[in-house]
Amino acid sequence: MDTRRQELAEFLQAIRQRGRPEEFGFPSGARRRTQGLRREEVAQLAGISATWYTWIEQAREVNVSAEALARLASALKLSKSERSYLFDMADRRDPQAHQTEVDTAPETLVAMLAAMQIPAYIMGRTWDILAWNRPASTLFSGLLDQEWPSDQRPNLLRFVFANPLAKQFVVNWEMRARRLVAEFRADSRSRLEESDVKQLVDELSTASTEFSQFWKQHDVLERQGGQREFQHPQSGLIHFQQVTLRPVEQEHLKLVLLQPAESGSD
Repeated sequence: MDTRRQELAEFLQAIRQRGRPEEFGFPSGARRRTQGLRREEVAQLAGISATWYTWIEQAREVNVSAEALARLASALKLSKSERSYLFDMADRRDPQAHQTEVDTAPETLVAMLAAMQIPAYIMGRTWDILAWNRPASTLFSGLLDQEWPSDQRPNLLRFVFANPLAKQFVVNWEMRARRLVAEFRADSRSRLEESDVKQLVDELSTASTEFSQFWKQHDVLERQGGQREFQHPQSGLIHFQQVTLRPVEQEHLKLVLLQPAESGSD
């Protein structure tokens, strides 16, 4: 038996059995032979067939659509983590997965940035830079050392592909730029049809022949750390070790840290 299908069945059973009938509009009492909600009640709440729901709990080979899963998640009042687990076990993409994601840097992370002595910044879903500290503004001169209008944000990809300073600033620009495109494709793989992603890709494809070429190659790489080298206009050649972290509660955000490193260190 498929492990995910069995996990989905047992997960739904556990959620149903721990539910309190009165919280879902059903009477409770000693007459109930089933702990928690009945299967028929869950099916009623979700607007699906009781037989079909029973088959899901029996781990039968049934095709569960994203729409049906969304109704189940709503009917069972699942938390964000439970909803995500439900869709993962059913091997379906949640249509609401990114609707509640707001590209705003949490105040706690912003405060952490300010206290750091190394360059650090927070990137959003389309790689807008949402917040950064003073060392980062010193490092990324021409990008983070200036005031930005309230309706605009600095964007890492726009800087690399549309700012003429980037090819002098980023050492081994072509290799780094190619890798950034592959990382962005991997990072946005479940959101490629979203308007803000499409708009950015279209904009950069028009502005940069290199971006257009790299994007069409369909390379996919997970974002990784490692050595980064920059040719700074005041400081000359400088080396960093980059680390990218994701907050558990807001995984669409990326906290990027740049630790000064010696030349040639790995």
